[in-house]
Amino acid sequence: MSEVLTVECPTCGNTVIWGEISPHRPFCSKRCQLIDLGEWASEEKKIPSQSDSAENDSWSEDPER
Repeated sequence: MSEVLTVECPTCGNTVIWGEISPHRPFCSKRCQLIDLGEWASEEKKIPSQSDSAENDSWSEDPER
C-alpha cells in the first residue's frame, strides 16, 4: 500500500492530496490558484535577487541605446 502525500495549500493552508485527485495542486482549488496568480501579477510576490534592474539606469529594452 502506498503512502498518500499531502501538502498545505500555499494560499489558505488547507490540506491537499498530491495526486491526480487534486487537479489544482499545490492549491486546494481554482480560487486559491487565481488568488496566488493575482498576487504575482500585482507584484505583491516576487523572487528576491542580488540586484534590482529598476535601480540600474543603464538598462534598456532598446538595443540601440
